[in-house]
Amino acid sequence: MVIGYLELDIHFPYARSLKDKRKELNGLKDRIRQKHNVALAELDFQDVWQRTKIGVVTLNSHQTIVEQVLSRIRSDVFEHVNGELLGSRIEYY
Repeated sequence: MVIGYLELDIHFPYARSLKDKRKELNGLKDRIRQKHNVALAELDFQDVWQRTKIGVVTLNSHQTIVEQVLSRIRSDVFEHVNGELLGSRIEYY
């Protein structure tokens, strides 16, 4: 079994309050969960208006499938986030 972990560092330049950030973040998290069937959570910057770090986890018996899922998520976030993807990293266990 292969466990894949994707970490995304995102900047929301248009957020003017934590409420704005949470609205964008919740929409993004719902979209990722529904489209890709993965587990995710906000890991850092919970009290910062314009920045967040989220972690996404998936698992499968084949590493290529895990790689494909995480790559699609990263591409989807890059294309559809109402902000800027500052960085990402993928790890396998």
